Amino acid sequence: MRSYIGLIHKASDSEFGVTFPDFPGVTTTGATLDEARSAAQEALALHIAGLPANGNAMPAPSTLEDVMSDPDNRNGVVILTCIKTEQARAIRVNVTMPEDVLTQLDRYAAAHGFTRSRLLTQAAKRLLAGVA
Repeated sequence: MRSYIGLIHKASDSEFGVTFPDFPGVTTTGATLDEARSAAQEALALHIAGLPANGNAMPAPSTLEDVMSDPDNRNGVVILTCIKTEQARAIRVNVTMPEDVLTQLDRYAAAHGFTRSRLLTQAAKRLLAGVA
């Protein structure tokens, strides 16, 4: 499990907003503090679940000192949002393929911002899911 810092702000006369310094753009609201905390948990979990599909890694959580050193964050109330982070263990494998296929694979990976391993993993997942 990882815990990320969320900042609760009074968004309007009747709502509380939550932002996450480690995930710019992830925001949510709630009519009460409890609703805001619950919505924050859900919003962050959904965002983190989509990171691998978009080719992004999950950042390391910032420290409270780092978050509060930003003057823009000082008017928020800090909450910790815990996220379950189960990742399968990576295993190194040796694969044999024709040289021309490997060359094309590496070119494609480089052109699209993938590593060779990540491209092969994504292709295998799509094939296994019946998408390819």
